[in-house]
Amino acid sequence: MNVREARIQFQRGDLEVEQLLDLLEKREQTIRRLTAEVDRLKQRLAQYEPEIQNEAEPRDPPAGTGARYSVEAEEKRRRRRKRKKKSPGRRQTRLKFAEAQTFENVYPDNAQPQDCKVVRERAVWRLKDGRAVLVGYRVFQGPDGVEPRIPGVTPRCEYGIEILVVLSFLVYVIGISLDKACAVLGFFCQLPLSKSQADALLRQLARHWEAEFDTLCDLIVYAAVVYMDETGWKIGTEGCSLWTFASKLHRVFLFGCHKDDATLDQMLPPDLFQGVGVSDDAAVYRRRFRQGQKCWAHLLRKAIKLALLYPRKQTYQRFLDELLQLYYDAKRAAADQRLGPSGRARRVDEFHDRVNSLFRRYWRLTPDMKPHERDFANLVNEIFERMLDEELFTFVLNPEVDPTNNLPERLQRSPAQDRHAGRTNKTAAGAHRRSVIVSVLESLRTNLPVFTLDGVLEEVSRWMTEGISLFARQWQELMGESARTALDTG
Repeated sequence: MNVREARIQFQRGDLEVEQLLDLLEKREQTIRRLTAEVDRLKQRLAQYEPEIQNEAEPRDPPAGTGARYSVEAEEKRRRRRKRKKKSPGRRQTRLKFAEAQTFENVYPDNAQPQDCKVVRERAVWRLKDGRAVLVGYRVFQGPDGVEPRIPGVTPRCEYGIEILVVLSFLVYVIGISLDKACAVLGFFCQLPLSKSQADALLRQLARHWEAEFDTLCDLIVYAAVVYMDETGWKIGTEGCSLWTFASKLHRVFLFGCHKDDATLDQMLPPDLFQGVGVSDDAAVYRRRFRQGQKCWAHLLRKAIKLALLYPRKQTYQRFLDELLQLYYDAKRAAADQRLGPSGRARRVDEFHDRVNSLFRRYWRLTPDMKPHERDFANLVNEIFERMLDEELFTFVLNPEVDPTNNLPERLQRSPAQDRHAGRTNKTAAGAHRRSVIVSVLESLRTNLPVFTLDGVLEEVSRWMTEGISLFARQWQELMGESARTALDTG
C-alpha cells in the first residue's frame, strides 16, 4: 500500500490503526536500508576521493522552491560571490606612521634622552586648534625598562581622549546619531571617522571610565540627599526603564534597568543609605527610606489637572487653592533661617493639622462615584497617607532638601527625547556603555567650575597622569572622614 492508497482508504474510513502502523514500520525499514546503502557507497567512494569524508550533509531546499542546476544559475552565483565586498583588514602601523603630519618623542620621566631607546611607534589622531591632526609618536624606553604612556591617549587607542570626549558629548549629551556625529567631526575638524570606528571609540571610553562609574555609585549611597526618578526606555524591542539618581555633586544614570526593588536595593542598600530619598509616590519608594520626601510637584499637578478639566466643580478649585497655600507656607518656613530645630518641628505639626483638616472636609468615597470624583478622593487620601508616613514636610525640617524631584526630571529630558525619536539601545552592553559615559559627564558638569571642553579635558587628562580621578579622591576623603568620626565616637 502506497501513500495515495492509504489516503483514499482514510477518507472512506476503511483505514485502521494497525494498517497505518504497518505502513510506518515498512517506511522506517526502507529508510534504514537506504541509509546503510549510502554509507556503504561513501566508504567505497572514499578510496578514490578522500575529500568526500569532510563534505557537509546536503541541505534540503526551502519549501516551494526548487534548486536550479544550469550554467546560467551557476554564473549568477559566481557573480554574486565576486560582488561581495572584502574587508581591507587592519592597516599596518608603519603605513599609518608614515602618513603622520607631525612627530613627537615621548620619554620617561626623570630620564635623559641619550639614555633611552625607541621601542614603539604609534600614529594617533589628535585635535589641535579645532582641527584633526595625525601625530606620529616615538615612544622611548628608559634605562630601567620603563615605557611611558602617550599623554592624553588611552591604552591601545589611535585617537586622543579629546576626540572621545567630543564624540560622547555629541552622541549622549546633545543627542545626535553616530552618523551625524561623524559628519560634524568631519565637517568642522576634518577628522575621517566612520560609524563603526565611532562605535568602537565609545566602547573604549566606557571601559576606561568603568572604575569612575563604580565610584559614583558608591558616592551616591553615602550622599545626604538623593533625588531619584525613572522613565521608560528600551533595549531592542524589550521595554525597560531609565533610572536617575542625583545628589549635590554626583549623577548616576541606569539605562535599561528594571524598575523594581532589586535595582533600588542595589543602588541604595537599606543598611548603608541613611540619607533623605526624594521621589514621587511610586510603589517602589513607599516606606523605603529612613527619611523620605515626596515630590510636591506631582501632587499639585494632579490637583491642577482636576481643577482645569472640571471648572464647574468648585470643590476641586477650593482644594487646589488651599493645597497651594499650604505648600507656599511650608516653603516660607523652610527658608526661614530664624527657626531652629524645635521651631521647625512645631511648624511641621501645624502643617500636619492643616492636612488633617483637608482630609476631613474633602475625602469622600462612595460606590456610585464618577471616575473624576474617585480620582479626587484618591488624591486626598494619598496626601493624608504621605503625611502619616512623615514624608510631606521633611524639607521644612531639613532646609537642604528640595520639596520636589524636578532635578532628575530635568536630567531625563534629553534621554526622553532620544526615546521618542527611537534612539534607544539595541543591546544591554550598549545601555551600560551609555550609563557609564553619561554618568561621568553629568557628574563632571556639577563638579567643574565651568563645564567646557577645555575644563573636561584638563580634568580627565589629570586622571590619566596621576592615576586617580576626581571622584576617587572624593571617595577617599569621605572614607577618611568616616574613619575619623568612628574614632571620635568610639
